[in-house]
Amino acid sequence: MSTVTEIAEQLKVSKQPIVLIYAFNSTGKTKLSVEYKNITKKEDGKHSGVYYNAYSEDLFRWDNDEENGNEDMRLEILKGSLNPYFSSIIENPDLLEEKLAPYLPKYTYEFDINQNPEIGIDAIRFSRDGTSNIKVSRGEERIFIWCFFLALFEADAWTGEQDAHFFIDDPVSSMDDHNIFITANSIIKLIDDKIATKSEKRIIITTHHIGLFSILSDRLMNSSHRNNTKRNILSIHNNELELKNHDKDVFLYHLYLIQILNECIAEKKVMGYHFVMLRQLLEIISSFLGTGGIKKALEEIGYSENVEMVSNQVNALSHKDARPQSAELNPKDAELLEDIFTNIQNKYYFITH
Repeated sequence: MSTVTEIAEQLKVSKQPIVLIYAFNSTGKTKLSVEYKNITKKEDGKHSGVYYNAYSEDLFRWDNDEENGNEDMRLEILKGSLNPYFSSIIENPDLLEEKLAPYLPKYTYEFDINQNPEIGIDAIRFSRDGTSNIKVSRGEERIFIWCFFLALFEADAWTGEQDAHFFIDDPVSSMDDHNIFITANSIIKLIDDKIATKSEKRIIITTHHIGLFSILSDRLMNSSHRNNTKRNILSIHNNELELKNHDKDVFLYHLYLIQILNECIAEKKVMGYHFVMLRQLLEIISSFLGTGGIKKALEEIGYSENVEMVSNQVNALSHKDARPQSAELNPKDAELLEDIFTNIQNKYYFITH
């Protein structure tokens, strides 16, 4: 067992280019990102990397203009160390547009630009359906801020100053489930663009969302990044933290998958990313049976006669194009997932609570 400082030290010493961490909410993910920031500072006290976490969001605060009946509402950006880098977004407006586009925003926006380049942007104003200075929803706000940071990441605004690592903490809170694929795609693109095989730059991602963890895990382990990736589960016991490589604790990870799949079926909320999780569960079962493919597991649970067709369906549905509509499954696909999961339970009697 370890303290948050000791876990941060483990991450620092490992020097693994890509680190993916799953943890329940309230485990200490944000504290870990802050502690990692502190122990990786340069000798002059400046940050060596860039961070997206709850504190990043706190830099954005609504001015609701209560005195004037909400006529001039805007999302203000508090002054801080990031302000001098905002010029990269002002000078390259397409960067932010490109990041937002996959989320299909139903608003437009404009910046209140400060003449002092050390401040850059004072606030963002949103408009919709001809109405200006509106307040967007919490989910829309979260996505906008996430894309704002993605644009900063891509612009390499910190090159030569804070370019040692990116630490991304829980990027999908307050997002609808259909945005999970899009967010995973944006992270994978960031990794592809910035984490080359021989690069010294690192990216650390923490999340409480088992769907996002599963998609990222699946994509990374089936790509050229496989050998550069370390997947972990962060847990807390008696106020002490433990960081485990989930490849060495497969049983624990498969119980997470089973719990989530059981819940989504019971609540009739089967989404596209659940097929990614189902395939991972089948792969884990196959590994226990001594083979790496999912066909062996499917044969064991009753699909011997049509194993080729079913395995192809599972693979196809877990690799769907990551557009928003891919999250919505047609009834037959949802029935297939439920049927496979039921057969798994009938065969192995896994505990789901």
